[in-house]
Amino acid sequence: MDISWVYNIDPALATFLMSMLPVLELRAAIPIAIANFDLPAWYIFVVAVLGSFVPGIFIIYYLGPISNFFRKWSVLDKFFSWLFARTRAKFDKKYAHLGSIALMIFVAIPLPGTGVWTGSLVAWLFAFNKKQALIYIGMGSVIAGALVTMISVGVLTIFDFLP
Repeated sequence: MDISWVYNIDPALATFLMSMLPVLELRAAIPIAIANFDLPAWYIFVVAVLGSFVPGIFIIYYLGPISNFFRKWSVLDKFFSWLFARTRAKFDKKYAHLGSIALMIFVAIPLPGTGVWTGSLVAWLFAFNKKQALIYIGMGSVIAGALVTMISVGVLTIFDFLP
């Protein structure tokens, strides 16, 4: 993936925008920013957490109307049916019994596929209370951001989490 565009804009804005991207989110934005920008780690953490949270708001509040519009076409209806079934199955097996706390745990796990984008999609799919879901997703994002920041600056290592 070519990230050269991040060098042509303000470092804080680049960090914010990178953290909004699906899959990358703050899990990639924080280490990239720490390695490439002359910004304090605490500042990178705050900017990345805020940036990662923005897509969650749009997903939770606007995915329903957007999904309904695109489901008019059979190809897109099949895609959405597949995506939603996959997400439901992935979340339901491990987390559904925990409710909103599950959203926080799910988003807090600093691995690809478990961030704000997926957590917000899960909240929408399972019809969580929107405001409550955003609070728990936000808390999960803060936890994930803290873990990624501490790993990126060397306070923690990946091996600290292994038995």
